[in-house]
Amino acid sequence: ISTVLLIFGIGLFSLGADMAMTPMGSSVGAGLAKKRKLGLLAGVAFLLGFLITIAEPDLSVLADQVNGVMDKTTLILGISVGVALFIVIGIFKIIFKKSLSSILMLFYMLLFALGLLVMIGGKGDLLPLAFDSGGVTTGPITVPFLMALGLALCSVGPILVVLLLSIFSKNEVTTPQLDYSVFGEGEKVIKVIFHELLLKSKEVLLALGMIVAAFIVCQLTFLKLPMNKLKKIFIGIIYTFIGLVIFLTSVTIGYMPVGFELGQQIAKANKELLIPLGFVMGMLVVLAEPAVHILKKQVEETTGGFITKRSMTIGLSIGVGISLCLSMIRIIYDFNLMYIVIPGYFISLGLSFFVPRIYTAIAFDSGGVASGPMTSTFILPFAVGACLMCQGEAAILRDGFGIVALVAMTPLITIQLLGFKAIVQNKVKESIAMKRILDEDDEQIIDFM
Repeated sequence: ISTVLLIFGIGLFSLGADMAMTPMGSSVGAGLAKKRKLGLLAGVAFLLGFLITIAEPDLSVLADQVNGVMDKTTLILGISVGVALFIVIGIFKIIFKKSLSSILMLFYMLLFALGLLVMIGGKGDLLPLAFDSGGVTTGPITVPFLMALGLALCSVGPILVVLLLSIFSKNEVTTPQLDYSVFGEGEKVIKVIFHELLLKSKEVLLALGMIVAAFIVCQLTFLKLPMNKLKKIFIGIIYTFIGLVIFLTSVTIGYMPVGFELGQQIAKANKELLIPLGFVMGMLVVLAEPAVHILKKQVEETTGGFITKRSMTIGLSIGVGISLCLSMIRIIYDFNLMYIVIPGYFISLGLSFFVPRIYTAIAFDSGGVASGPMTSTFILPFAVGACLMCQGEAAILRDGFGIVALVAMTPLITIQLLGFKAIVQNKVKESIAMKRILDEDDEQIIDFM
């Protein structure tokens, strides 16, 4: 039942995003740019980023799972401020034509320095949570609307904020109290589905309500879009609402408890089997992420077909497969997330200086998009279940979390490698063409003089 609902929900959500969310984001971005008022642009961008992030369903899912470790309200508000600040930085980058690679290098160096302070302060177990927070903020609500407002930098802000909260927090690090059971004893399926539909409706209504309210303010003040376009947008919002409610309900009632149980049972039977299964699961799960389909379409349209949906699908599938494989290795052998994250980001940042800028921007967008609701409601419970069986309850925060961070990191490398491959192929083609010209017989050259 959940799988049927999931397919229907993704289809309806994608249709709604095409009709409403993407045009709204593009219209607001273009409208703000035309105003040429830096203060207005920064203020509206900050407000949009804050309101949309605070209502992002993925963020609520993560906050609920670590509520005993860090206060839910503080975590959500802090992360929302972080996203909003970095959207403003992203817009300034575009206006003042600054290098994305240099900005990313600066802030990731700051991230690693703060990460070291967290470890020195004896709160190293919170590092996976901090890096996970960067992935969950770019979910199905934020991606189609904020693509036009500097999404590539959005994931940095939440990580910085959670690291700062970890440094200044006086509370002891505790084990999160997780409950992945959805069905109570004797409960009927229909009753559970109806109950969850109501809960998700409230969450999505809040999220979309904030976006629509912000859009209406922009429409009344400076956009002035024609009525026929507005009608299409509001019909698309209805499709988005229904599709997202159905999708989130299906993954919560079907995939969260199954993911947790699956992780436990596989680890109990043969923990080494987690590694190849993790790779296969990662390759398949990314195909079910609703926001991934939006990103692929936007990238293909923006690049005029130079970067195809097929190449994006291959790059993302391999990247997420590798990330789950690495996560399972970390769970089995119990080592610090930073041993993977630091080299991974150094490689991705290093590649950014050698590949076309468009590949770097798309890679960092892809990293956030790949870690959507399927990751937080299926892959994360799967990792927690496996960790519970392999390392015990005390290691859940240290080893079970961090999987969202790796899902967000590996596409940065694989997508940029696609760009590097394109450069090499062009160089080879040019070399072959030049060699053919030089090898031509002089007698074939006709002199018309």
